[in-house]
Amino acid sequence: MLFANPTPTEICALLHKVHTVAVLGLSSNTSRPSFNVAKALQGFGYRIIPVRPLVEEVLGEKAYPDLESLPEVPDIVDVFRASEHVPAIVDSCIKLGIKSLWLQDGVIHEEAALRARQAGITVVMDRCMFRDHVQLCGHDTVGRSPPVRE
Repeated sequence: MLFANPTPTEICALLHKVHTVAVLGLSSNTSRPSFNVAKALQGFGYRIIPVRPLVEEVLGEKAYPDLESLPEVPDIVDVFRASEHVPAIVDSCIKLGIKSLWLQDGVIHEEAALRARQAGITVVMDRCMFRDHVQLCGHDTVGRSPPVRE
């Protein structure tokens, strides 16, 4: 079985359903893609939870060293880590009952993505959450449902 991302309509619906985004690998370096994507997502109304060891705070939010340390289960995990880390991330998502997983551009691990999907997790792989929000859902903030562009 080959992995296939959800349709554009399903991705837009997912982006309007989630409110809390755990950004795994979120850097406090303002020139890094993870910082800029997370900052833009905050601007759309998402609550960002930074997940990165040795960082105390990013974008005004307390950071946590790993998913297991989070005080709540996020609606989605947005991954800015190398592909070889994805199987362990999927293990954590399954164990914690996380329902959605987003693997950013270039983060690809088909076997782990399929395993996550088989565990009931919605998976988007090798796509940018910010770019998809803009292109598929428009510039609306979270909670509003504009028309989807196919």
